[in-house]
Amino acid sequence: MRTPTRRTALGTGIALAGGGLLAACSGSGSGHSGHGGSGAGARDYVSPDGKEVAAAEAARRPGAVRKVKLTATPSTLDLGGRTVRSWSYGEELPGKEVRVTAGDTLDVALANHLPQSTSVHWHGLALRNDMDGTPGLSQAPVKAGASFTYRFAVAHPGTYWFHPHSGAQQDRGLYAPLIVEDPKEPLQYDKEWVVVLDDWVDGVDGSTPDAVLAELRKGMGDMDMDMDHGGMDMEHEGTDMGLGRSGGAGRVTTASLATGTAARKGPGGSSGPSRMLMGATSDLLGGDAGDVAYPYYLVNGRTADNPQTFRAEPGDRVRIRFLNAGGDTAFRVALSGHRMTVTHTDGFPVTHAETDALLLGMGERYDVLVTVKDGVFPLTALAEGKKQTARALLRSGGGAAPKASARPKELDGKLLRADQLTADAAVRIEPGKPDRTIQLMLTGSMDRYDWAINGKRYDPAQRHPVRAGERVRLSFVNNTTMWHPMHLHGHTFTLGSGGPRKDTAIVLPGRTVHADFDADNPGLWMLHCHNVYHAESGMMTVVGYMK
Repeated sequence: MRTPTRRTALGTGIALAGGGLLAACSGSGSGHSGHGGSGAGARDYVSPDGKEVAAAEAARRPGAVRKVKLTATPSTLDLGGRTVRSWSYGEELPGKEVRVTAGDTLDVALANHLPQSTSVHWHGLALRNDMDGTPGLSQAPVKAGASFTYRFAVAHPGTYWFHPHSGAQQDRGLYAPLIVEDPKEPLQYDKEWVVVLDDWVDGVDGSTPDAVLAELRKGMGDMDMDMDHGGMDMEHEGTDMGLGRSGGAGRVTTASLATGTAARKGPGGSSGPSRMLMGATSDLLGGDAGDVAYPYYLVNGRTADNPQTFRAEPGDRVRIRFLNAGGDTAFRVALSGHRMTVTHTDGFPVTHAETDALLLGMGERYDVLVTVKDGVFPLTALAEGKKQTARALLRSGGGAAPKASARPKELDGKLLRADQLTADAAVRIEPGKPDRTIQLMLTGSMDRYDWAINGKRYDPAQRHPVRAGERVRLSFVNNTTMWHPMHLHGHTFTLGSGGPRKDTAIVLPGRTVHADFDADNPGLWMLHCHNVYHAESGMMTVVGYMK
């Protein structure tokens, strides 16, 4: 087996980039506002393995090396009574947690035993650009049968995770938490739990994320309604499938999910169920809740009928790290009988705030503290707008567990949004006038499944230029009827004046969100919707540092 070194693989990617993937864009890139898009030639951008990247890494003062072996492989996974074939890290779901201390150097040897190329993106970390794991932009794909070593300094404590940035692979079992401990941890607690939320389709009745994406890409405007009218196929033309879209024959509705009557007609008339979802709505998400009808929703890889049990003593103070690894689902989470104190979002501390429930878009994380009561309590994750739940159990005393269908009243109680939180003073980005504003119009529709940014589907040669040292404002303008969790690689931004530090933010339909960040990590960085199907259909772009 040929195993390229990190430098060889990266060099291949940069050479390929010079021929097109990182090719020149027209324009000088000197403007400091507007819609962004075109930059200067490739020679004017910082290369992912350039001297500027190396200097930024040296400034992080890489410390003790923590070595990890990571194997991406086809697997048989037990979801708690339901066995499926999928792909995973080390044949575990979620993958084995990686835990380091801020200041460490993480050295991860990835072995790719999958039948196709893959990569690993370290979601939320401000790391060196050539280790970010975006094939065709910051590295070459890690081919089937090959290996690659990711090595980088881990600067900031917090709750993070890792997953592929290759096609729709993230919606398989390829994800795991990455916990970066604070050597000067200010919080006091007795126990710590990591709670990973997910929506699951892979390996169920022949479904795969690739087949789901293929079905969605047909859009709603031209979809085959799969109706038998004397041997004639009827087409559903030009319908506005926005907030009030309704289900055609052969497509799954929230009602059919609830009654188990989902049609068993897949993409192009193939065997297996359709996974296109209609009628999923949520006021919290501004209307349309999602596109995909998942058969299962999971907490730490298990269904609600066979949940994981966390154990504690009454009076224990527990830190819970919530992470949404889903592909198309926001989760509203609550712990029955308890209030939660929010301490962090996306890895960074906030001024503590009490709440009954939290809403997590795909890619978002929240840390909370809970003082445990006596009894058995469901920790419930409602698939927002999709009318199904995942759960774990907290057991601190005797008694029977509530039924899987039990819905904690806290789900309908006080809910904190990210924009209601304030960054802790120690990590607050001081308000200031931006040196550069990049307007990012979120465009597209379910009708044509033509998701894009500024009306342009992803092209790695299309850049939004910035310069080191600038304060940059990202203005997300959502012109669609769908919500989008927007994620920036390699940086954190602040929401509003004194708002929380985040790397992923929900942008509701018809709304504009301003996110400011300091350009302090040179390279070429992805910015995209963290709905994996929206991203793979084109809602991605690049922020590029100019030399």
